[in-house]
Amino acid sequence: MSETGTAQGKYMYCIIRSGEPPQFTTLGIGERGDIVHTVNYMSLAAVVSDSPVMVYEGSRRDMMAHTRVLEEVMRNCAILPVRFGTVAPSEEAIREKVLKRRLGGLIGLFAEVKDHVELGVKAFWYEDVIFQEIVAENEVVRALRDNLMGRALEETYYDRIRLGEMVESIMWQKRTEDSERILSRLRALSQRTVVNKVITDRMVLNAAFLVHREQQASFDMAVQTLDAEMGKRLIFKYVGPVPPYNFVNIVVNWNE
Repeated sequence: MSETGTAQGKYMYCIIRSGEPPQFTTLGIGERGDIVHTVNYMSLAAVVSDSPVMVYEGSRRDMMAHTRVLEEVMRNCAILPVRFGTVAPSEEAIREKVLKRRLGGLIGLFAEVKDHVELGVKAFWYEDVIFQEIVAENEVVRALRDNLMGRALEETYYDRIRLGEMVESIMWQKRTEDSERILSRLRALSQRTVVNKVITDRMVLNAAFLVHREQQASFDMAVQTLDAEMGKRLIFKYVGPVPPYNFVNIVVNWNE
């Protein structure tokens, strides 16, 4: 993190519904010894801690401090997460430019996330399993692969490019089929779904689901069933409940 000035402001974590200022025990970001507290306006409250007006650059320490606050707050409250690194110049700016100005919209967001949790599901193919499947299932790929064995790289350069392109195309087709199989089961149990970009060749699905608390046990069981059915090919990583990062991300421009 780096300072952009010496003025003191308020670091924002999330917004909650609260008529009375709640009590928290978690230390705020920056290890300054400040317990988080709230800035209240009508039925809304911003959870904040004291902070210089500065740029937080996303160090692991600061990200963990931000997350710890959200974890404490969400144990007792529905929350609307605020983007990491948001520092208000003053309590008055929070009241006027966030809580008061966006009152109706924020209350609407609370109606969407009330009694809901975010659950994350990622799925990965096991190492080399997808290539083995493609070779076993595709005669052209298998023949081309066999034809390259034992031959010099210089001699087979263009054939290797062709093989790589064929495998990549088939991988995307298989990824679509596998991800849709998973999503068809889980979407039915969620209020909303966000499918994020896959970030490795082995990743099949990277999705977040907004699930009603009453449906969470059913959602858990659905993930377990998918793991039982597809676990020889796929590794499932299932996380949650977490704050609804993928469904709410409040961004503030203090100069507006």
